[in-house]
Amino acid sequence: MSESGQQNQKQADNIYQQTADWQLNTGDIKIVAKRLLGRFRSLKWLAMLTWLPFFLGPYIRWNGQQAILFDIPNRQYHFFDLTVYPQDLWMLALTLVFFAILLAAVTSVAGRIFCGYFCFQTVWADIFTLIEGKCEGQTPSQASKFNSTPWTLNKLLRKTVKHSLWLLIALLTGLSFTAWFTDAFQLWHDYLTLEAALPAWIALAVFTTGTYVLAGFMREQVCLWLCPYARIQGVMVDQDTILPHYDQAQGEPRAKLRKSAIKEDKGSCIDCNLCVAVCPTGIDIRQGQQLGCITCGLCIDACDDVMTKTNQPTGLIRYASHKEIHHDAKPVQLYKRPRVMVYITIMLLALTGVVSGVTGLSPAEFNVLHERQPLFVRLSDGTIQNKYTLKLLNKTQQNMFVTIDISGLAGATLHQVKMTEIEPGKVLPLTVFVRLPEARLESEITSITFIANMNGEIDNNLTYQSMFLAPKL
Repeated sequence: MSESGQQNQKQADNIYQQTADWQLNTGDIKIVAKRLLGRFRSLKWLAMLTWLPFFLGPYIRWNGQQAILFDIPNRQYHFFDLTVYPQDLWMLALTLVFFAILLAAVTSVAGRIFCGYFCFQTVWADIFTLIEGKCEGQTPSQASKFNSTPWTLNKLLRKTVKHSLWLLIALLTGLSFTAWFTDAFQLWHDYLTLEAALPAWIALAVFTTGTYVLAGFMREQVCLWLCPYARIQGVMVDQDTILPHYDQAQGEPRAKLRKSAIKEDKGSCIDCNLCVAVCPTGIDIRQGQQLGCITCGLCIDACDDVMTKTNQPTGLIRYASHKEIHHDAKPVQLYKRPRVMVYITIMLLALTGVVSGVTGLSPAEFNVLHERQPLFVRLSDGTIQNKYTLKLLNKTQQNMFVTIDISGLAGATLHQVKMTEIEPGKVLPLTVFVRLPEARLESEITSITFIANMNGEIDNNLTYQSMFLAPKL
């Protein structure tokens, strides 16, 4: 055998040796995915950085308080200078609609991209398996050999380090989640002094335990059996959806690589199983799209690496649509896909509603309730009196001074009203009376407008239209 042939044979043997002990996940085998460098692995790391705000967000301060705070006990939701109250939660509903439809739209276009790159289960499990690999071995054979050896100080130390890091990450996850609902710095103090409220301890315990178990032990089984999104993806994709596909026309029939030679009657796939070895859920993409595929693209990195080493064209496994792979069709542009356009339309409508609501938020909420019983009262001098209950909500973070006035009813006077101070986040009910001389009556029902002026600023006026009721003329 020539020197060149020996080198190629050695390279081929190395490829098979790397993946000799990987098997398809059948549910009873612990998946230990091989880690390879590649463009999609790098993209996964970048995508995982989107979770940094989850850990860092609660510690951002704004005007002396937590910038983003979901204050459920006080029913206030702070976003920097913006404070949202339950009366404005319709915006939250539209926001949830936007992200739900966004998830459907992305799935329709590119499959389970969210699962492969952004899902918390995928991200946390990837970190946990990275730690486990560093402590116990990067391959199933190495991990099995390590776990089957007798207990030694080295083994105990490695196990302790692994589970300690897992618990630390799980603990930080639970604490970070809880910090979004109360002041983060005060929460740390309460935990360290064992003075935290019971709900805070419960939240910490639930998220710490859940993260430790789901990311450390269940891993891909969550994607296969627990996650509902995996079950509904079938109705979100179609033949134009871009997914990882194995090109059977290029790859079949498979043949083991011998002396660097690929026979002319054989396909490009050398049956190295590296695409299975790197899959975090243990599926074989060559068997077609499956429930366990999370569209992460790691099998593409592995296959391209092998194709490059064997001097063959890359793309044996690639992102493509069913029509591209099986019917040699060109990709369909988005505007020619009705379902995607419907998704985009709904998203734009929801986003428009949210933006409109945020930009139109008033510093206060103003409502007027007319007394039902009696509808009106005739005073001794013949004046007709109506009673109203005014409710004002201060939606700012400062005390608010409010004065009340009326308009639209000539000759009417407002009684028992003075400048009122309202504390931040508080609702103040006011009882007022409107009186009108009988001689000024023009109708049994007359429109009247109440005006609430905040802090003496004309631009902060709020109005509420009500009715003034009187006896039949």
